[in-house]
Amino acid sequence: MEGYGLFLVLLVSALLLGFLSVLFALVWVFHYREGLSWDGGSAEFNWHPVLIITGFIFIQGIAIIVYRLPWTWKCSKLLIKFIHAGLNTIAMILAIVSLVAVFDFHNAKNIPNMYSLHSWIGLTAVIFYTLQLVLGFAVFLLPFAPVSLRASLMPIHIYSGLLIFATVIATALMGFTEKLIFALKTPAPAYSTSPPEAIFVNTLGLLVVIFGALILWMATRPHWKRPPEQNSKIQQPNGGTPEGTEEESTMTDCSNTDKSDVEFNSEAAARKRNLKLDEGESTYSSSC
Repeated sequence: MEGYGLFLVLLVSALLLGFLSVLFALVWVFHYREGLSWDGGSAEFNWHPVLIITGFIFIQGIAIIVYRLPWTWKCSKLLIKFIHAGLNTIAMILAIVSLVAVFDFHNAKNIPNMYSLHSWIGLTAVIFYTLQLVLGFAVFLLPFAPVSLRASLMPIHIYSGLLIFATVIATALMGFTEKLIFALKTPAPAYSTSPPEAIFVNTLGLLVVIFGALILWMATRPHWKRPPEQNSKIQQPNGGTPEGTEEESTMTDCSNTDKSDVEFNSEAAARKRNLKLDEGESTYSSSC
């Protein structure tokens, strides 16, 4: 893998920033706000930023780069597909729960729903993310879609996934600012006076932005892409078909794959030698 050391540095940095973002979100709601609960009050609303950062940003980011982890390249691609889909499913569930918390809080306090640009873009991102996940299951995970359809939809699937991820981060930043403007007003310290909560949440926004930038960088470097020859070798031991046209394997033990390759090649060589011996014996008999 080209630039393996740099990849590890970026990966560790992204994981650290992701964990810090989740930690900052928890400190924000427990130290500066009313904590977490499910009673229709402000503490119920606080589930929204915590779950969005945990699921829709951190877990989704890890799901995006799971194919880029080089120590998984000798494992079945189908296994990585299940991991990718599973992480995205968890992220979607957390995002939906976070939306329920917001609507429940607004309804309990008689606050209008869906009036801000943050809410418009956020709900749109959740809807398209759900569609992306459902279509991904139907086309790329289940064995019913033809290969030509998979090949034509793959670039769209990749682009839309990155676009949704970037949109979620931008929407989260809008939400941070909106929350601070509403919460920090006179006679309390106003947002414009940069109170400690404002500085803390602005720092959280920076962490989220840098995390997203690292994920997008790792996901778009072509030399860190899962090698096609590994896909064809693992999923088809005879090495006869390229990536995108192979039959998916359910094998999850990487060592068994290498062993099966050796056994297959040895068996083929033995059959070839026996065939040549048989032909030689037939020729000798006819000449006699």
